[in-house]
Amino acid sequence: MTDKTQSLAEQVRAGDRRALAKAITLVESTREDHRRQASILLESLIPYSGKAIRLGISGAPGTGKSTFIEVFGNLLIAQGHSVAVLAVDPSSAVTGGSILGDKTRMETLAFAEKAFVRPSPAGRTLGGVTRRTRESMLVCEAAGFDVILVETVGVGQSETAVADMTDMFLLLLSPSGGDELQGIKRGIVELADLILVNKADGDQAAAAAQTQSDYRSALHFMKSRFDHWQPPVMACSALNNQGIEDVWSKVKEFSLALSEKGQLTHLRAQQAKAWMWSETAESLIADLKANPEINKLVPELESAVLKGTLPATNAAQRLVESYKKMD
Repeated sequence: MTDKTQSLAEQVRAGDRRALAKAITLVESTREDHRRQASILLESLIPYSGKAIRLGISGAPGTGKSTFIEVFGNLLIAQGHSVAVLAVDPSSAVTGGSILGDKTRMETLAFAEKAFVRPSPAGRTLGGVTRRTRESMLVCEAAGFDVILVETVGVGQSETAVADMTDMFLLLLSPSGGDELQGIKRGIVELADLILVNKADGDQAAAAAQTQSDYRSALHFMKSRFDHWQPPVMACSALNNQGIEDVWSKVKEFSLALSEKGQLTHLRAQQAKAWMWSETAESLIADLKANPEINKLVPELESAVLKGTLPATNAAQRLVESYKKMD
């Protein structure tokens, strides 16, 4: 490890916010020299990670995710916890940067002493998270944060990757009298460990109660992710700070239930294994695309695929076979 990387690792472990932001920028970088530094940094920090509760939070635009996270995060801080929020924003097709800027919508939490809010553009990564969200999560844990909240983009039906990297997956809904049940993708509901009907206040209280009832009924026909946990459906109002403490109690109950049965350890081990293979696939694709000999074959194969004279599967196989022969 270089002196510079070692110094950064020590600063992160000491809870230095500037160093933490710098470390996440490093692990998010695609530059080859940065990737090497990030690998060394992560290897030195991983022994100090893994002690936090990891929560994934998703929901369609308008469900109040940012408001919920701010109120929820401030509640946790008041109870003595330190909270890191990894907010994944939609990316601009022009600049590649974040469009919504979630940090600006969490004004109180973003400046709290025991909080760290990091918005990152999703880029072209599917599943509502960035490719480096896992690494960022480990860095935050090494910095001493004991609750990690990962907020997904929430703009499509592929917001499920967060369930593969967190302990508990929270799905936020808006009061809709059950109408939303018809349009929401079944897959994301099956992955949810806790469903929250937000904005259960004022004129929307009755609609929230109906939505809560509809989802409770629907969950009876769906298999839970874990044998010892039946996902509850709760109502809350982040705006009025109602039901937020009950949400945290349910999160602790979930964590305890999985820990006692050894499922939490098994879950994280399987997630790490899946992460390894995901990174392997990404690295191999990057190497293949960067290979000059392969690049010579690409125009001809792409042209044949575009004209419809060669199936895409066959073209892909030829690229792979050509790459194998170069070893």
